[in-house]
Amino acid sequence: MQEGMRAGPATGEACPALADDLLRGADAIAQFVFGDAGQRRKVYYYASEAKVKLPVFRMGNVICARKSRLIGWIEMQEGAQ
Repeated sequence: MQEGMRAGPATGEACPALADDLLRGADAIAQFVFGDAGQRRKVYYYASEAKVKLPVFRMGNVICARKSRLIGWIEMQEGAQ
């Protein structure tokens, strides 16, 4: 099995570790989406007040997102135009 991969729960096939796909905190999400950690206020806006919401969730007080879901959300926004 490749390093950084683990066996899936039922299939035994290799799947990436969740930690590789997880962004913790508005700074990390802003860096991934906007290329600048200073854009953290945009993350909070798009997560709560925007018409089309950013796919995020909270772990306690920390806002989190999966890279794969963010990429899918961006692709969906591109196709909506």
